[in-house]
Amino acid sequence: PGGFAEFVRVPAVNVAHGVFPLPKAISDDEGVFIEPLACVVRGQRVAALRPGHTVVVIGSGVAGLLHVKLAKASGAAKVIATDIVEYRKAAARKAGADAVIDGREDVPVKVREANDGLPADYVITCTGVPKAILQGLACVDRGGTVLFFAPSEPTVRIEIPFNAVWREEVTMTSSYGGSPRDILEAMELLATRRVAVADLITHTLPLVEAKKGFRLVAQARDSIKVVLRP
Repeated sequence: PGGFAEFVRVPAVNVAHGVFPLPKAISDDEGVFIEPLACVVRGQRVAALRPGHTVVVIGSGVAGLLHVKLAKASGAAKVIATDIVEYRKAAARKAGADAVIDGREDVPVKVREANDGLPADYVITCTGVPKAILQGLACVDRGGTVLFFAPSEPTVRIEIPFNAVWREEVTMTSSYGGSPRDILEAMELLATRRVAVADLITHTLPLVEAKKGFRLVAQARDSIKVVLRP
């Protein structure tokens, strides 16, 4: 939000209701996860994710990995993650995914193989790639929920198999951002280590190497979370 500026002008209402001191139990590096984790907290609340169910996370970038960690911490019976990048698939395993699927395979079939022949109760799409979104819809069980957590390009149009969604009573929902309530919950999760994030920091760079950091993130091959320190 500050664009790396030294000073940022913020409306008084935002300061009064949307600024929180960083708890001593959370390091500066861990603190960079508060906002993205708050978004994940909101998403899983919107999806009404309940313990004891199977969750599929499509896409294992930072958001996807946080969804894996939070779902596990919230009592999911099984969490299955997908990605097409080996580095991220390895990160998903490390984050606690019970099974990891290559997104270039037949994902709905692989989900059933990993879930005793059954589709998933919840599917969370953390990529806006149309193929991945359709994979997610094909992975959800009757009466299940699909949470669209990532955007596509504004011009993208995706054909939804409406009759299948209607017949199988699938709930489709989405979430964007996090409220102050979600920020506070994310801080509690981090402070108590119910969701540990230190392992997601793959690079720590000085501010003068910001260009390198952005390049690592854009390439999305050998990094997860890049932290810049002034």
